[in-house]
Amino acid sequence: MATGKRRSATLLLIAPAALVLLVFLVIPYVNIVIMSFRPPGEGAPYGVGFTLANYRKFFSDSFYMLQVLNTLWIGFVVTLSCLLIGFPVAWQLARGESRLRPLYYSIVLAPLLVGIVIRSYGWTVLLGNNGVINRTLMGWGVTDGPLPLMYNGLGICIALTHVLLPFMVLPIMSAIQGIDPSLEAAARSLGASRAVAFRRVLLPLARPGIQTGSILVFVLAISAYVTPALIGGLRVKTMAVTVVDALIDTFQWPFGSALALVLSVVGATCVIVFARLTRMRWKVA
Repeated sequence: MATGKRRSATLLLIAPAALVLLVFLVIPYVNIVIMSFRPPGEGAPYGVGFTLANYRKFFSDSFYMLQVLNTLWIGFVVTLSCLLIGFPVAWQLARGESRLRPLYYSIVLAPLLVGIVIRSYGWTVLLGNNGVINRTLMGWGVTDGPLPLMYNGLGICIALTHVLLPFMVLPIMSAIQGIDPSLEAAARSLGASRAVAFRRVLLPLARPGIQTGSILVFVLAISAYVTPALIGGLRVKTMAVTVVDALIDTFQWPFGSALALVLSVVGATCVIVFARLTRMRWKVA
């Protein structure tokens, strides 16, 4: 009887979260899957019956395949940039003893306090041909003309790195705070150099934070719409921009659903491969 009551209490506690997931995650995904197999309709979101034409259209056109590769490349670059910048920042926030730590923490969190549209538009002011950076460089005589910092992958990567950096810093900082500093001191006392102690002690123990931050940044980067649309303009098309164009501009809901599902599957595959590779790498180390 006691066991049955505990199970009932557990189910009651889980029920609200399960209901939220069902309504806002499972049902919409099922609807997208069904929609992706619908034929296009005239004057309606979709037609009658089911078809594979949407997926045939995607896989038969190299334009969309190149968009997938371009989106993944931007995701990888942004994730690596956030990791290289975010790890030292997270280390300083977790282990630093400066009185300015609250200020540093506020600076890291500052991007989250401003809307994504405002942050992206701010980068257009900085990176434009007549923007602050180009005008400064030309004023100093460093360049004769404006550098191509916008309407390309470089500008998108720079802006997304700024936008998504907090999602890398916070998980790594939390992981480093959970590592006992005496472990590194013990490694040093046994003859390990700083580099060896960092590689063999700190990195494996900080792996959960690195994995979490990398996955968050990668998923958010490949699914970002506002920043690529504003910084890339019409010259750089990512899958998220193409999905929105298909759904809103051309009203092709079935094809847009198919594109969204392909992006989800490819992104999930990359995340799974990354998680397994990093787990194997640190086990070997």
